[in-house]
Amino acid sequence: MKSQMRIRQAFFGVAVLLCVGMVYAWSVLSGPIAAEYPGWSKAQLSLTFTIVMIMFCIGCLVGGFLNRKLSSGVFLWISSVLFLTGFIITSRMHSRVMLYLGFGVICGFASGLAYNAVMGTVGKWFPDCQGLISGILLMGFGLSSFIVGKLYQAFTPETTGAWRNSFLIIGIIIAAVLAVCGFVIRPPRDEEKEAFLRGNGNASQKQAGKAGKTGGAVNPVAMETETSVMLRRPGFWLYFLWAILVSAAGLALVSQAGGIAREVGDTVSAGTIATVVGLISIFNGIGRVIFGSLYDKAGRSFVMQAVNVLFIVTAAIIFAALKGHSFALLIAGFVLGGISYGGVTPTNSAFISSYYGMLHYPMNFAVINTNLILASFGSTIAGALYDSSQSYMSTCLMMCLLAAVGILASLGINAADRHLAEQIRNNRL
Repeated sequence: MKSQMRIRQAFFGVAVLLCVGMVYAWSVLSGPIAAEYPGWSKAQLSLTFTIVMIMFCIGCLVGGFLNRKLSSGVFLWISSVLFLTGFIITSRMHSRVMLYLGFGVICGFASGLAYNAVMGTVGKWFPDCQGLISGILLMGFGLSSFIVGKLYQAFTPETTGAWRNSFLIIGIIIAAVLAVCGFVIRPPRDEEKEAFLRGNGNASQKQAGKAGKTGGAVNPVAMETETSVMLRRPGFWLYFLWAILVSAAGLALVSQAGGIAREVGDTVSAGTIATVVGLISIFNGIGRVIFGSLYDKAGRSFVMQAVNVLFIVTAAIIFAALKGHSFALLIAGFVLGGISYGGVTPTNSAFISSYYGMLHYPMNFAVINTNLILASFGSTIAGALYDSSQSYMSTCLMMCLLAAVGILASLGINAADRHLAEQIRNNRL
């Protein structure tokens, strides 16, 4: 594979994910909508994002199921049309049903479809660094909400209904970018794969062995594995549990960050509060590249435990910030929390590719992403804990407990790997 072609695929992949990740900017996008419809409760508006998350996962699953029947370009063109349709409906809506349909169902589904297509296609160009490419691609996805949110706030007038024109423009831009990228993003041809392997040795096998290290043992399941087989392995379900736990911890922090910042910085301006909360998103993107690269070098077990420990340290720092009303400590906690949360998604991708191969990656990756449905309740639980305790200390405690159970889940995967390795050796004998 020529390096220029690999870089081109990565560039256009990031461009797509920068566009489709904007659905995560809902908290910002919904502000003017809430102002126009003051009778709609926060819970009713929040339901839009819940629908987005569910439809995102369904879009990923559909993309994985149809992966061998349709090309990545077709998926992106379909997503382009769906995004444009969803944003047009949303820009003209006057009821919650139309909002749920336009932004929640259609845009959420389109985001999952394009996300799966890019992750499953561009990753095939980088068999030697699955963690790093996952981190780079997902950095774009993670930063999207921050970038789109800032642009949306900057260019949307405060007059009632002005958001409708902004939504229409955003829909047109996203549709155009996805349509163009659909002509560029493609999997490597057989001759390109062979040329790369001749020049680099069997990179995919080397990477699988490296990425699957668990306390010095080479990953015993680094082989092409169908989804049905993957679902019968205890190691997968332990990882799935870990992904739910740490994602829920990250969402708990994100959902309560604004309130925590206002409590600690009670004399700080609203603009500064918004910027400090935005640090979580920025360092979430940076964390994705850091942990993606670290996965390639140190392996799955090290990365998972590093994420667990960092979440506990984050909770401790924020706890201290709340106790001492230290805004400087809070900034440090938000930065570290963003990095910690950023370690989850590239680890999901690298785990699936290094343990179960690239042949069935689109479907296997779609399955692991369904953890988001359960993890999304992390923000709800954190809000309920605050309502009952009237203290953000409950958020810190929740993060600690989730990360502590995550440590046990990671250790369980190590044990499952050793057991499977023994089974494989016995079968070979």
